[in-house]
Amino acid sequence: MTDITQCNLLGEKLYLSPVLDLFNGEIITYTLASRSTYSLVSEMLEKAFERLPKGHPTLMIHSDQGWHYQMKHYRDRLKERGIIQSMSRKGNCYDNAVMENFFGILKSEIRYLREFESVEHNGLK
Repeated sequence: MTDITQCNLLGEKLYLSPVLDLFNGEIITYTLASRSTYSLVSEMLEKAFERLPKGHPTLMIHSDQGWHYQMKHYRDRLKERGIIQSMSRKGNCYDNAVMENFFGILKSEIRYLREFESVEHNGLK
């Protein structure tokens, strides 16, 4: 499962694009950038491919209908790797509830449980 969220940290906007494994709740990989460009998602996808075991079973990746996930290059890369693309129906936020819950917990922990001196200092960029 994947999605993108915006985090505000020390007055700076950061965009996070993780892949969450629904089997065990593990974050497989992620990318972080100061802009929400297609490369944020394409780099995340390539990093996820590196983690795939050889001879993996048929996999499915779920996302919302964001423009990043509708790009032909994104769809083609999934198809090349034999991964089935699943997308939420328009206006159905419940399909992405697990990812949104993860984002909510992450943002809460960032805001209240840790003090940051700078984005670079804490290894976030």
